Amino acid sequence: MDCAYIQRILTNQGVKFSKGLNDDEIVEIESIYGFKFPPDLKELLMYALPVSKGFVNWRDKSEKNIKHIKKRFNWPLEGMIFDIKNNKFWMDDWGEKPNSLKDAIKIATQEFKKAPKLIPIFSHRYISDTPSESGNPIYSVYQTDIIFYGDNLTTYFKVEFDLMDQQDIDFDNIKEIPFWSNLVG
Repeated sequence: MDCAYIQRILTNQGVKFSKGLNDDEIVEIESIYGFKFPPDLKELLMYALPVSKGFVNWRDKSEKNIKHIKKRFNWPLEGMIFDIKNNKFWMDDWGEKPNSLKDAIKIATQEFKKAPKLIPIFSHRYISDTPSESGNPIYSVYQTDIIFYGDNLTTYFKVEFDLMDQQDIDFDNIKEIPFWSNLVG
């Protein structure tokens, strides 16, 4: 991945950067939040750390920021629960929907916890931590309105910052991610 190119296109769009994360910071972040960065995102964040509004400030270890980042990790589950409560959302893979809202939420939460973890990148855009390889797709997640926003990090940033149309993503070659790819509508 061409990290210099990504930094250049983001800088041209007004994104601010600080120095990249080091190995110790990566290990600490992965430990705090319980995930592993995919190699391409890790490479980018070690090259230069985007710190503008909407991006995750991984370096800030304040209690308030850690709580904020954990909330961003939980945002997809909160959206599913909202749609279960308000929009009759249910995945066929979960079996028959229980009559009890409490039981339905419990099942959805269990299924979410089994799914690959989504790592927040910018706003409500996420990348899966699994598989631990470059080229995982980027998802736009708003409740259960989930769409692909990039087939990899480079195309994602082009789409996000209006350098490429979302419809021009190579949808035929997007990597299948368990659970999340099934939610794409």
